[in-house]
Amino acid sequence: MLLSRINAFVELGNQINEALDRKEGEYEGLSKQQINLLLQIKKAGIENGWFTNDMVRRALTGITFMLNAEDLSLWLEGYKTKLEEERLVKDVGIIMAGNIPAVGFHDFLCVLLAGHKAVVKVSSDDELLMPAVAEILISIDVYFEDKIEVLNAPRKEYDAVIATGSNNSARYFEQYFGKYPNIIRKSRTSVAVLTGEESKEDIAGLAKDLFTYYGLGCRNVSKLLCVGDFDPKTLIEELLKYDESLKNNGKYHNNIDYNKSIYIINRIPFLDGGTFLLKEDEGLHSPISVTFYETFDSLNFVEEYIAENEDKIQCVVSPKVNGGVAFGDAQQPKVDDYADKVDTMAFLLDL
Repeated sequence: MLLSRINAFVELGNQINEALDRKEGEYEGLSKQQINLLLQIKKAGIENGWFTNDMVRRALTGITFMLNAEDLSLWLEGYKTKLEEERLVKDVGIIMAGNIPAVGFHDFLCVLLAGHKAVVKVSSDDELLMPAVAEILISIDVYFEDKIEVLNAPRKEYDAVIATGSNNSARYFEQYFGKYPNIIRKSRTSVAVLTGEESKEDIAGLAKDLFTYYGLGCRNVSKLLCVGDFDPKTLIEELLKYDESLKNNGKYHNNIDYNKSIYIINRIPFLDGGTFLLKEDEGLHSPISVTFYETFDSLNFVEEYIAENEDKIQCVVSPKVNGGVAFGDAQQPKVDDYADKVDTMAFLLDL
């Protein structure tokens, strides 16, 4: 049964990729569920200005990156004993965020592979994509038909809950879902460590880590930790080469104009990168269109900073820091990269 579930998700990845490979209007040979996904991608961009066609396709491609038989099997090998045990099917509520397209997919994957029922509450900012993905999965294997329920409002009762949102919504989640076994995720962000030894390829990767999804995701770099004599001003010329995705989004440019005005009026120093602003700041969470930076004397101080802020940092971009990911890989999580470093599958198998 587990193998059949794995195979269904592998085929889901194949079918999403097959749909994404088609040009607009070229639907011959696609299933009605695949065609529906393409239509929902287009509609999502109309309903949410942040969900441009390019960004939605990047998010869905990232999902298919996880869905290969080798990686799924290797990941689940560590849970093999518990996965083979018989267990009661639990209704697991998944309260999804809506900051980036289909952001709750990994929780959806974990719940269904663990053999439970996924009771999905979609965000009002992302109501279309996950239902379309779920329809493809059900068309592949009817087993999932009664294992998936998609809602626009939370149910009153669950057996367990996985909820993701801001720090403010987390307080609501804790009050509302605290009586159930739960994983409640708060706001996090990511940082990059720069030493001045980075290549042009590294900076190109950093641009992806900064600007993919317009900086709205928890894996987006919002702060640069600069070591020694490294001058962040040197980044601007290179980063300007990789801003194509930012040029035509009115919502993003409204953020630039607003933040630039605030800084100018209040005489706050900043560097203008054209399509982004660079500001020296001790904070971690920078506003959309702004990247904070801070300088440190050595990598030791950087690692101390990261340790002190561990509960606020999702991802560290740097090959020089223990546990860091390569430049450009922040938005390409592997299937065993758990949000907030909480093992979702272990939680589900202990219910």
